[in-house]
Amino acid sequence: MKRILFSFLILSLPVWTTQGQVSETERHKAVADHLTKNYNAGDYAAIFTVFSDAMREALPLPATERFFSGVKMTYGSIIERELIRSDQIAAQYKVRSERGTFALTLNVGENEQIIGLFIKPYVGFTLPKMERTQTDLILPFNGEWTLFWGGDTPAQNYHVNAHGSQKHAIDVVIRDERGKSFRSLGRTNEDYYAFGKELIAPCAGEIVLVVDGVKDNTPGQMNPFFPTGNTVILRTENAEYLIFAHFKQHSIKVAQGQRVKQGDLLGLCGNSGNSSEAHLHFHAQNVEAMDVATGVKCYFAEIFVNDEMRSDYAPARNEKVKNKGNDALESNTAFPTQNTSPR
Repeated sequence: MKRILFSFLILSLPVWTTQGQVSETERHKAVADHLTKNYNAGDYAAIFTVFSDAMREALPLPATERFFSGVKMTYGSIIERELIRSDQIAAQYKVRSERGTFALTLNVGENEQIIGLFIKPYVGFTLPKMERTQTDLILPFNGEWTLFWGGDTPAQNYHVNAHGSQKHAIDVVIRDERGKSFRSLGRTNEDYYAFGKELIAPCAGEIVLVVDGVKDNTPGQMNPFFPTGNTVILRTENAEYLIFAHFKQHSIKVAQGQRVKQGDLLGLCGNSGNSSEAHLHFHAQNVEAMDVATGVKCYFAEIFVNDEMRSDYAPARNEKVKNKGNDALESNTAFPTQNTSPR
């Protein structure tokens, strides 16, 4: 009986800045060539030598040897590999071997070390094409928040060039009349106005993924090994996938498979994952899996933007936004600030 190969993901989830085939970076080619040569030779210790320190800690040499031995037993030697897509960090390959085809994703650092590795059976499929959300959405919070990142240009939104699935993402914080997102010295999470604030469902739908239990960071520090931190993914009736990242540890109030209504409480804003301060990262994408998804531009049905009512609107950097009907809720005025940029 053919042995089943389970997917294996270490440390970093690949995300894409483009779709389709693009040029392979020199360091990805060098690392992929090294891995292919030593995998076929059965020299798994040589592959281990190009692991980052964090990879070595997560997957020690004996575990590395067992893992690649399992892959070899299932698929045999590699015959050829074909680049599917690539960006500055991640490259995904279609790998044809003696006994089948698998998908290989390599996350490679600037020093040509493997910082992430993902192997799964290869399945070719066509992704649904979505340019924008069709569901009537409200903002996923109460009160007035400010977009730290958001918009269509790199100057407005660092996500535009950083992540394919997140190219239309927004990062939102709460600011006071001084333009600050924190009180006191901003040394603790509790100093940040957004920390512990309620995050709500922008529409009805089904919860398809919940991740909880990731510790909140000390402000100014980030956790790149669990990029989205505590996370909720909501599937809308129009098959859009809404991603909410960086919840406060153990604050999520929904469960996978649960149906929610617009306005239902999802959890509390936190500072977990690849986040430098308490904020909400929010975006829409066309499928659930971030490693293959394409970002979808998100429009909100009726919201106040800088105190003016806007309909069917996608907000941008530095705009103050709140839901219709939030007029009586506490408001915070936005001004330019030098805060550490939240991720």
